[in-house]
Amino acid sequence: RHRVIVTTRLQAKKLWSSPPACGRLDTNEAYIKSLGSANEVYILGKKVKDYVRHPIIAPSVNAVAETFRLAADNPELGTATSQLTNSKVNRFTHVCVSVDDVVAQSKMQRELGQRTGVCFQRCVGMDAINACWTVTYR
Repeated sequence: RHRVIVTTRLQAKKLWSSPPACGRLDTNEAYIKSLGSANEVYILGKKVKDYVRHPIIAPSVNAVAETFRLAADNPELGTATSQLTNSKVNRFTHVCVSVDDVVAQSKMQRELGQRTGVCFQRCVGMDAINACWTVTYR
């Protein structure tokens, strides 16, 4: 595992403006394709070849994929302009800087809940990004 320590906004901008090694994950198809690279997956003690379509995992995969689909279907709700890179980002990776951002985040989560009916797996990461930003900003 690699540890990255970002100490300035310029470092953050350089880090976040380049695509990740797995390619850019900006569509539901890209997300699902990125999952195919796992070496070995075991579910309930049994090795599974196509875990993406496994009945236990598929609802979670589809829910996360829906977060990317929402950003494409409704960019006003599913994306935001990052103050770090000045580019459009998925709202799940956006740092809230205003009350409007928090309201939009809540509306996005409500929409995804209505679309999926299940946990869409990304809220904890989004909350962690915002919490870290809040306590490390200065």
